[in-house]
Amino acid sequence: MGRLAPRPLLLALLSLALCRGRVVRVPAGSLVRVVGTELVIPCNVSDYDGPSEQNFDWSFSASGSSFVELASTWEAGFPAQQYRERLQRGDILLRRTANDAVELHIKNVQHSDQGHYKCSTPSTDATVQGNYEDTVQVKVLSDALHVAASPQPSPGPSLREGEPFELRCSASTTSPLHTHLALQWEVRRGPARRSILSLTHEGRFRPGPGYEQRYRGGDVRLDTVGSDGYRLSVSRALSSDQGSYRCIVSEWIGEQGNWQEIQEKAVDVATVVIQPTVLRAAVARNVSVAEGKDLGLACNITTDRADDVRPEVTWSFSRTPDSALPGSRVLARLDHDSLVHSSPRVALSHMDARSYHLLVRDVSKENAGYYFCHVALWTPGHNRTWHKVAEAVSAPAAVTVTWLEPDYQVYLNASKVPEFSDDLTELECRIVDVKNPEASVRFTVSWYYRVNRRNDDVVTSELLAVMNGDWTLKYGERSKQRAREGDFIFSKEHPDTFNFRIQRTTEEDRGNYYCVVSAWTKQRNNSWVKSKDVFSKPINIFWALEDSVLVVKARQPKPFFAAGNTFEMTCKVSSKNIKSPRYSVLITAEKPVGDLSSPNETKYIISLDQDSVVKLENWTDASRVDGVVLEKVQEDEFRYRMYQTQVSDAGLYRCVVTAWSPVRGSLWREAATSLSNPIEIDFQTSGPIFNASVHSDTPSVIRGDLIKLFCIITVEGAALDPDDMAFDVSWFAVHSFGLDKAPVLLSSLDRKGIVNTAQRDWKSSLSLERMSMLEFLLQVHGSEDQDFGNYYCSVTPWVKSPTGSWQKEAEIQSKPIFITVKMDGLARILPGRGREQH
Repeated sequence: MGRLAPRPLLLALLSLALCRGRVVRVPAGSLVRVVGTELVIPCNVSDYDGPSEQNFDWSFSASGSSFVELASTWEAGFPAQQYRERLQRGDILLRRTANDAVELHIKNVQHSDQGHYKCSTPSTDATVQGNYEDTVQVKVLSDALHVAASPQPSPGPSLREGEPFELRCSASTTSPLHTHLALQWEVRRGPARRSILSLTHEGRFRPGPGYEQRYRGGDVRLDTVGSDGYRLSVSRALSSDQGSYRCIVSEWIGEQGNWQEIQEKAVDVATVVIQPTVLRAAVARNVSVAEGKDLGLACNITTDRADDVRPEVTWSFSRTPDSALPGSRVLARLDHDSLVHSSPRVALSHMDARSYHLLVRDVSKENAGYYFCHVALWTPGHNRTWHKVAEAVSAPAAVTVTWLEPDYQVYLNASKVPEFSDDLTELECRIVDVKNPEASVRFTVSWYYRVNRRNDDVVTSELLAVMNGDWTLKYGERSKQRAREGDFIFSKEHPDTFNFRIQRTTEEDRGNYYCVVSAWTKQRNNSWVKSKDVFSKPINIFWALEDSVLVVKARQPKPFFAAGNTFEMTCKVSSKNIKSPRYSVLITAEKPVGDLSSPNETKYIISLDQDSVVKLENWTDASRVDGVVLEKVQEDEFRYRMYQTQVSDAGLYRCVVTAWSPVRGSLWREAATSLSNPIEIDFQTSGPIFNASVHSDTPSVIRGDLIKLFCIITVEGAALDPDDMAFDVSWFAVHSFGLDKAPVLLSSLDRKGIVNTAQRDWKSSLSLERMSMLEFLLQVHGSEDQDFGNYYCSVTPWVKSPTGSWQKEAEIQSKPIFITVKMDGLARILPGRGREQH
């Protein structure tokens, strides 16, 4: 019998050391094959710079001296007659592996194939450069390898997990050469194959992937039995060991330091079936125990194993009937060495061979829940190792703990009820009729709010605050911010009374309130567990919301006669259903319809807020910045004065009053707003009437010419001294044929003679001057095409009153005049074009 060894590389190449030229190479040494196997001989050419695809010829000689043509890659008629039939059947074929490499394949090798094989490359070279052929010897042996499955002493058709089993096969060879055998045990489970343990041709043991630890621990072994027997021993079967087992034997030979695998055979040995272990654990389903008593539970085990198995029993506890959920904890454990691990108040004892008892002493409410018995069976292995063969978990045992709970009632009283918004609300939650009191019980409170509903809508209660067993107070979302601001106050002023105050009750606080008093029981670990909740009857916090009434009356204490005098108006305020009101006042002026600049426009003049802060609104007359005054005369009366009145001040004046109620200290809430009756300023005057018109001697000019525009003012009615009149004059242009575009301010001259000219984007320039008291000239120098359009002037007259003050009259506008600017050529075509006025 040979020795066992690794699969060699059959295709080692002979390396010939030539300086240059082509080199043909076949495997070095000799090749050994067994009858019936396949022979593969590679041949390649190196150091050759000829055609891209090299041609090869193969020849055979039984003695090594006289070669017969065997096969060729380029000449179909090359083979000798005795090989043509095998070539046609495909028993002999050439397979090109590269442009310069080819393999000779001989299937089903026979004894007659033993001899010398020569690979050569035909050449047309003028001179020989290198060697053009190489020869290898092939030895053919008879099949002397015998592999068989030996009778199996164990197991039977099936075995249990943890039990041992053995498998045997025999292998031997009668080869005349010195060969070695290698053996491998393999298991198949479905399409998957796994190598278990191998003995190489060099005598080394190699565990397969996943079997390394079991091999090192001695659980999996490979032994020789007699001269040709090989035994696979598994001391403890696992469920993964189930499958069909094969014994694979290969024969190896050493040639010049290289190993060749000359053949391989396999035999199916046995099919191993692992029967699962039956294991069940059962406990009582429902158990009730009084607080302070001992809890006893028994775990009864059922199994079909009678061999040397050790149980491991673990008792665990969970608040839910699912032991796999987070929160489950171990109470006690008996390991496979019969050692008990438990806490001082928990004991675990072995009652008999299949029953394990759990004892929990002096139970409390926290012991109520679900109890589980977890059982695992272990079998001993080599080197004091243990292997788990089965495990089971019992159905949960539901344990309830009964106790004598405290008995009490809860009464809710409203000691302060609001009548208005921002009033105080105070609720008292009192514990009454307490029975079965114990020193280990404490009381806490939770406050809830529920809005009033007049329909069948589902109404949910909203948590305001909750007190835990350690007296920690937590606020709900509704009360969190207001509690920080001190508007919500939760307190305990007596051992049996809890208080809730709303410092400033709002309309949104109206609704039902109730309290929940919780009894907490002290546990052995000094923690507190809630044992009971008692709800009070709700109290409705409600007050009728009457509409706020705010009335403002304005009057003119003194008669008003002429411009320049002082205008005075007072506003008296009265209110109902508004708590502690403060008032803010706004003076408005509505311009008369006759005011063309802004008909029916209401302007804000001056305001006074609820904290008596005065603010000028749209009063922008710089010359009369101190001309208006608004002051608080009494708590409900305000006075407005306007000094040195102008004619332009004519209009309807009102007081807009807003009532404010204080909320949360310095904050205010708007309660109501009202408008007073109007007081009219109307100047009855027989003064002059002013008109404005535009005239131009150059309504049509050639580009570059001067454009002259006159704004002429006429006065009708009462004659005025020129020193008693002054004018603000502004010129505007609408650069379009119609008046569809916005007017552009060109230049202005005020009554004091100050000229302001607008910036322009083109080259023409502007000048504005007063020609006489009633005539103003606008000139456009170096006119451009863009200067065409409608031009008009706007005039604001100022008249000195008998009191010596200047009165601003209503603004007047002239009708527009259209100005055209022509190119020089167009002027020659249209000579004599007359003046146009629109």
